Amino acid sequence: MLSKKIEDAFNDQMIFEMYSANIYLSMATYFDAQNLTGLASWMKVQYQEEMFHATKFYNYINERGGRVIIAALDAPATDWASPLAAFENALAHEQIVTARIGKLVDLAIEEKDHASQNFLQWYVAEQVEEESNVDGVIQQIKLTEGNPGALMMLDRELGQRVFTPPAEGA
Repeated sequence: MLSKKIEDAFNDQMIFEMYSANIYLSMATYFDAQNLTGLASWMKVQYQEEMFHATKFYNYINERGGRVIIAALDAPATDWASPLAAFENALAHEQIVTARIGKLVDLAIEEKDHASQNFLQWYVAEQVEEESNVDGVIQQIKLTEGNPGALMMLDRELGQRVFTPPAEGA
């Protein structure tokens, strides 16, 4: 059984993961409007990942006898100064998510909830990957500065990304 503090915190994180998904979907619309369909596709995959993260929280709260509460989401930004600015915003957002996951781990330790500590370790590892992936794209976009042809090639490459849900139990 989840403590009320953990239940509330996990519900809050579930909603934040949904908000994260909406940020990425908004970024996809920004890229689609610029005919950067590969970057848009990359963001749509990221949207799917974030919804998967939210669903993991949803399922865990239910499995531990908690009550899932769906709350309103804040509206995400809809425009960025450049593709680089959008990805830099994405990295800053992932760093916020990483900090939030760290606070949840701290809470699970404080509450002596070993099952929740174990559950959160997947997110700890996932956030390392999330930040690395976004930073990798940032570094690639920086290499294309002043070269629209290179940006188009990167757009084509990033469009190859697909969402593959983690194996059961992950």
